[in-house]
Amino acid sequence: MRENKKSSQLDVTFEKAKSQKDIKHIFDHTIDAFSDSPDFSWTLEDIQREVKEGWELYSVSSGKEVIAAIFFKQEGSDLYTKNTAIKMTFQGSGYSHKIKEFFEQKARELGVKKIIHYCRIDNFRMYALNESHNYKKTENKLGEEQQIVEWVKRI
Repeated sequence: MRENKKSSQLDVTFEKAKSQKDIKHIFDHTIDAFSDSPDFSWTLEDIQREVKEGWELYSVSSGKEVIAAIFFKQEGSDLYTKNTAIKMTFQGSGYSHKIKEFFEQKARELGVKKIIHYCRIDNFRMYALNESHNYKKTENKLGEEQQIVEWVKRI
């Protein structure tokens, strides 16, 4: 599934990974974004396990270049979301806002009541982004060292 989101400045495409080949393609083309994202473990095996556990994986592209990867999973009336960092050369251009808009559109399409997003406790860029999109930080912390923070937005 290829979904184009265009604005006057950004040409953003979200494409669902449908096969192991797609997953490998996303990983190979976003290795910089994966390695720049300490929020989660992003090895190829970890990504394949996430998909096996029900997370949908999409590439985020600008033109023909994959610049990030996003994950989401519906459980009941909740949509769980997370994403890699945007490739460094594309940061600060509004792509993270487009990812948030994509998650919110998916939530409306799926009829969920809230979006739950995860990021590392020290990811202050994501904190600011979440707040600008009306997400509220919860007290829940995840991970072995309690370094993953949960954010919620009611739809």
